[in-house]
Amino acid sequence: MIGGEKASWRNWSGTVACRAEIIRPASLEELVRTVAECARAGRHLRVAGAGHSFTPLVESDDVLLSLDHLQGLEKVDHERGTAVVLAGTRLGRLGELLLAHGLAQENLGDIDVQSIAGAISTGTHGTGIRFGSLATQVVGLTLVTASGDLVECSAEENCDLFKAAQVSLGALGVIAKVTLRVVPARPLHYIGRRASLQECLDNLERYREENEHFEFFWFPYTPWVQAKWINTTAEAVPESSRWGRLWSNVNQLVLENGVFWLLSEANRLVPALSATVSRISALGVASVDEIDYPHRIFATPRLVRFVEMEYSIPAAQLRPVLEEIRACIEEHRFKVHFPVECRFVRGDDIWLSPAYGRDSAYVAVHMYKGMEYKPYFRHVEAIFRRYEGRPHWGKIHTRRPDELAALYPRWHDFRRLRAQLDPQGIFLNAYLRELFAADEPLPAPTSQPGRDIS
Repeated sequence: MIGGEKASWRNWSGTVACRAEIIRPASLEELVRTVAECARAGRHLRVAGAGHSFTPLVESDDVLLSLDHLQGLEKVDHERGTAVVLAGTRLGRLGELLLAHGLAQENLGDIDVQSIAGAISTGTHGTGIRFGSLATQVVGLTLVTASGDLVECSAEENCDLFKAAQVSLGALGVIAKVTLRVVPARPLHYIGRRASLQECLDNLERYREENEHFEFFWFPYTPWVQAKWINTTAEAVPESSRWGRLWSNVNQLVLENGVFWLLSEANRLVPALSATVSRISALGVASVDEIDYPHRIFATPRLVRFVEMEYSIPAAQLRPVLEEIRACIEEHRFKVHFPVECRFVRGDDIWLSPAYGRDSAYVAVHMYKGMEYKPYFRHVEAIFRRYEGRPHWGKIHTRRPDELAALYPRWHDFRRLRAQLDPQGIFLNAYLRELFAADEPLPAPTSQPGRDIS
């Protein structure tokens, strides 16, 4: 029931903070009642997941809905290769629940603390040019709309709503359940090592095409990258994997997080150390050779806090974009020591997906929490703009609605559908209202749905 006291909420990075009435429904019925009650009372409602978005998607001074009590695997269909998941389920927990049934998600990002609903709603992705974002794994959604109705959508039922809701920023309703396409949990072989940036760029197409999952992190002011190659293997997960994983986690926590935090703090106190800290970090890259199940391979602990900007660009443009970023950093001598992350994602037909209609490279830049990031991000964003870049919805950017409308062929179709589903705007906060409900007339429906990636 709404009407309680307000409490403080802030996101993981500390870039967004607010005071709101926080409600945690314990059942689907309670969720529906809460949404309907908010609508009747003219309240505004946002859904808070793990808080790993850097943009003010969740910021609210009214009602925040947490789905933390709506977690779990509701149904598994081995014959169809699907699993019905409650929307608040965290990705790390979901991986273990699926593994108990011999199943896995085909691809994941490198952080697993997000809820499944939050991850798909912002376009979260992993890497692999033959794999789409997490939202492409969704084959069905159960939404609670502004009217308090439960609506099912899929490619066969309410298909327009489905394509809009797969990446929706929470603007169409509250996702209650997600039906995922899942695959057999086959072991993955992960090889990681330090490599030269030149080697990586010279072999970029081959590494991208010959490996199921490939990504790399370039360390500014150095010639080095941390490269990762991940592929399915016929080898079994070794009996020692449990202890090997324990050692790997200790290594990641102590070295990759603990030592890196100390270096980052030193850099924050003495920004002139940035190039030195970046070189030390690059030289500390360990060689890795592991076999384990997908969710354990993909995810790594991320305890050192930062702010992030990430853009999707056409996959073929990664090399010139990275070369421009390198030149930009060296010209302006930005005080940055966090690596630049480069990944690949298959194109899709999801209306607000940054990979809509094109195979994409995603490039992410980071800055340690507490250090000045705006000049660095502003210059790098200018590079992304020149290459038809689309921002990751959960990461910092400065794109305006008119710019985004030019980048997304179905932008106004999404706005039109949002207005039909939620005419009162109960799922909008100030940020989303500026994006989708500005005082401008909606143009006629598009006659060009965009290229469908099959």
